[in-house]
Amino acid sequence: MFANFLPAAVGQLTEPTSIALAKNIQRQAISTPLANEPINTTYVHHGNGGTPVLLIHGFDSSVLEYRRLLPLLAAHNAVWAVDLWGFGFTDRLSGIDYSAKAIKTHLYSFWQTLINQPVILVGASMGGAAAIDFTLTYPEVVKQLVLMDSAGLKGNSPLAKYIFPPLDYWATEFLRNPKVRDRICRTAYKNPDLISEDALCCGELHLQMPNWTQALIAFTKSGGYSAFKFNQLAQIEQPTLILWGDSDKILGTRDAPKFAKAIHQSKLIWIKDCGHIPHLEQSQIVAQHILEFRN
Repeated sequence: MFANFLPAAVGQLTEPTSIALAKNIQRQAISTPLANEPINTTYVHHGNGGTPVLLIHGFDSSVLEYRRLLPLLAAHNAVWAVDLWGFGFTDRLSGIDYSAKAIKTHLYSFWQTLINQPVILVGASMGGAAAIDFTLTYPEVVKQLVLMDSAGLKGNSPLAKYIFPPLDYWATEFLRNPKVRDRICRTAYKNPDLISEDALCCGELHLQMPNWTQALIAFTKSGGYSAFKFNQLAQIEQPTLILWGDSDKILGTRDAPKFAKAIHQSKLIWIKDCGHIPHLEQSQIVAQHILEFRN
């Protein structure tokens, strides 16, 4: 059975990996400096042994983004995936900051409450920027870093220029539009055969959570993630694996070698025949690279 805090539309999932992950979504009240009351935070935890792997999803996404990769990693390792503050199925409390700093604070509280040992931190797209920011602030928490088609070399959200009344509501409703989300999905994948009704459902299920619009507007108004400078990236001392789809149409491919050049202990691996989301499009290959990267 699915947890009762998930939207009823979760019953529309059809692919086995999506259903299995959704059935294992849990919720934990996490005390943070952000609010007087705990934040009900959604996550998935599978597997045992090794350095825990912590998976961070991208912009306007959820733990369902890791429906194909997580079980492959969990067959060999302890793996966690968490819905970031302001995203996924994690509660969105009113009157609280939604920003990169708040995401980092909430993530640290989650780690401290449920994991509390160094992790292999994996971030995809905006989750890559979140992972970089977290690593720079809490280097003792991150043993190794994995960036997949990562944001972080360009700042601000493309929605930012529209986020002022009354266009702020219009901008989020535009992003909610099924045709728009379908178009984004088709741009993210290289292989169109992977764009199923199940994939679209996974990508929009969290939109039905309370205060989705308000949180997205607040995060975008905050400026999101600023571009990291090369001297900031050079401060990352952890061994870093950079995985990048060779046909990424969302962020392109130019940033991959820039990350590799800036982060000293890094290795860049191109994922062939793949778009912006290698963990969904080439999950077997990505899992193999991450498992081989562990030390």
